[in-house]
Amino acid sequence: MSVLFPSPWTPAGALAVIVLSLSVLATPAHAGSDGAPSGTVALEALSSPELKARLQAGTDTVLVPIGGTEQNGPHMVLGKHNVRVQALAAQIARQYAHAVVAPVLAYVPEGGVTPPQGHMRFVGTISIPTAAFEGLLEGTARSFHQHGFRHVVFLGDHGGYQRNLEAVAARLNREWRTGPGTAGGPAVLALTAYYRAAEDFDGQLKAQGYSAAEIGTHAGLSDTALALAVDPSLVRVDRMKSAGVDQGSDGVRGQPARATAALGQAGIRHIVDASVTALRAQFDRH
Repeated sequence: MSVLFPSPWTPAGALAVIVLSLSVLATPAHAGSDGAPSGTVALEALSSPELKARLQAGTDTVLVPIGGTEQNGPHMVLGKHNVRVQALAAQIARQYAHAVVAPVLAYVPEGGVTPPQGHMRFVGTISIPTAAFEGLLEGTARSFHQHGFRHVVFLGDHGGYQRNLEAVAARLNREWRTGPGTAGGPAVLALTAYYRAAEDFDGQLKAQGYSAAEIGTHAGLSDTALALAVDPSLVRVDRMKSAGVDQGSDGVRGQPARATAALGQAGIRHIVDASVTALRAQFDRH
């Protein structure tokens, strides 16, 4: 999907990541009937009148990609979740055809800060309180609901906050009297099919003969393969062999040494297809 870039933690690398992110969400640059680039699904790449025109033309769904900024061992960048969920959300929006993609939410709960727990034991992880996170989700959904989007969809790339997404969606649906069994369908949806599909990928890898110890639960073979498939610059390939061999003391739960972009591509396709199928089933779009 991309070429190798300089380290994202240098000025040149940071610019490259920005360019990559925009290119993933906007293709090509020629203008459509609303004046916006015709392939753009990124909300932040549209002007307010252009977005209003999309709404009036039937774009009734906004995908809210949620990542997280956390350590991913010595071989993978801190922003892995953010880049991955942005890229997959763009693919889902194009395939679904009735959606735009909101900016990525990169600040999520990652454990105790003082004293540091979990990923917070490693430099670069950002953790916010659960109440602040749920408030951010709620404010985001309320904003889009106010502007006329019928469906706000939370896409969570991280396992730790899936229940928070569901809790916020349930509260707002009760308030707005929407949800399963009502005429309007859910106004807010935590798309659990997205994360379940990522877990399914682990099963696919096991079927191919990879061990559970390799696949892992964090920054192992599965996680690294998906990152390589989205953007090879997320991974320090020269550090993959030594990552995860010290029983997790380097922040890796798994063994990424045999991860490849080719392995990850199958996982990416499965996540996107499963997410689109779930959206169409939920919102009766076929």
